[in-house]
Amino acid sequence: MYIIRGQVPSKSNCYKVIKKCGHASLAKQNVLKEYEKSFFLQCPERDRKLKGYFELHVKVFYRSNQPDLDNALKILLDCLQMTKTIDNDRYCTKIIAEKFVDKENPRVEYQIIPVGVSDGPLFE
Repeated sequence: MYIIRGQVPSKSNCYKVIKKCGHASLAKQNVLKEYEKSFFLQCPERDRKLKGYFELHVKVFYRSNQPDLDNALKILLDCLQMTKTIDNDRYCTKIIAEKFVDKENPRVEYQIIPVGVSDGPLFE
């Protein structure tokens, strides 16, 4: 398992609506930008470029029990794609996720397991 220190921000609080050229658009909040930057610097698998199907096993440690676990999953997958650890998050076939509370040390512990075509479902 790999460890990324820091609390994953809630996906629902990471974007704000802005007007751009007269049209509504979504913009990343600073909390998400900072987390992505921190994730990039800590990511031990940066540029792994895993192609193909995979499973994601993840333990999310929050400062409190308040955040929803599902909000962390999309941000984590986006960060893994941004760091080129995975080629594309659409190839995730299975997620095993657990939520914990650690007030002193919020973090994400994750493992990516490649899945052969015959081992998992295909969604094309």
